[in-house]
Amino acid sequence: MNSPYDHEALWMKAKLFLNRAMDDDFRSFDEQALWAALALELLAKAALARVSPLLVAEPTEDGTNLLIASGLVSGEARFTSVRAKTLFARCHKAFKPFDQAEANKIVNGRNEYLHSSGTGFMAIPPKIWWPRYWAQAPILITALDQDIAGLVGTDRERVVLDHLEQNTRNVELRTEALIERAKQRLQQNQEGTLRTRVAAEWKVGRDLTAWLSYNTTELCPACGSEGILEGEDVENTQIFHGSSYYAPPEEIDEYNVDVTVELTIGADHFSCPNCQLVLDSYELINQAGIATSFEVEGNPEDYFQEPDYGND
Repeated sequence: MNSPYDHEALWMKAKLFLNRAMDDDFRSFDEQALWAALALELLAKAALARVSPLLVAEPTEDGTNLLIASGLVSGEARFTSVRAKTLFARCHKAFKPFDQAEANKIVNGRNEYLHSSGTGFMAIPPKIWWPRYWAQAPILITALDQDIAGLVGTDRERVVLDHLEQNTRNVELRTEALIERAKQRLQQNQEGTLRTRVAAEWKVGRDLTAWLSYNTTELCPACGSEGILEGEDVENTQIFHGSSYYAPPEEIDEYNVDVTVELTIGADHFSCPNCQLVLDSYELINQAGIATSFEVEGNPEDYFQEPDYGND
C-alpha cells in the first residue's frame, strides 16, 4: 500500500483526475473544471512531498502527522495533509513562477461550486479558464521532473500546448495594455486633458507599492522614471568577511565587525510613482523586461549564532 504522502502515488492520482477533466466528450465544463482543480491540488502536494513529506503534513498537537511523514512512526490511516491554500503558498515560494493567487482562484471556484449556491467555475468562460489553469499546472509538472505528455498523454498534449500559447499571448497583451495605458494617462496629465474626476484620483507621486519586505529601484518601462521593484522571498543568501571572503552562517557572530550579507530577492511587484504603472505578478514583470530578481543588503545580526552554554 502506498503511503498517503508518496509523491509518485499523488502524481498518478493527478494523472487520473486530469484525464477525467479533459474528457470533453462526456463531461460538462463545470465537471471538467472540478476534476482539474482537484488535480492541481494533487500536483502541488506531489511536488512538495517529493522534496519532503513534512511539507505536506498537517501539524497536530501530539506531532503524530509529522512523525508519520518523517518515517519515525507508522500510522498512515491517521495522516492528514495541509489545506490547498497552504500547499499553494509553499509552492509559490518554492517553485517560481507558480502564482499562489491564481491557484487560489481555482480552489475558490471549486469550493463555491461544491459548498454554496454560487456558480463557481461557470462565472468564467472555458476559453479563458483553461489557459489560466495551464499557466500554473506545468510549473508543478516541471518541479516533479515530469512533462505534459506524461501527465495527459501524447494524444492530448497538443490541447495543453494550445492553452499555453494562448496564455503567453494573453500575458503579452496584458503587459502591453498596462504600459500603453500608463503612457497615455501620463501624457494626458501633462497636457491637462484628463477629466476632472480622473485627474483628482491620478496624482504623480502616489504610493502604489505593495509594502513587501524588500525593494529596490528599477527604471519604468513606460516612462523611464525610477520605479519600485519589490519582493518577499529570499532566493539566495551570501555572507562575506571583508570584501570577498565567503563565510558560512555558523562562523558569524557579534565580533565579526567586517561582515556583509547579500540577499537575492524574487520580484513580485513593480510600481512607478510617476506614470502609475503597476505590474503585480512575476509574469507581467518578466514580460515587461524588468529583472525578475534583485540584490539587497541583509542584516548580519540575523545570522549571529547564540553561544551554546550547555544546559545538561
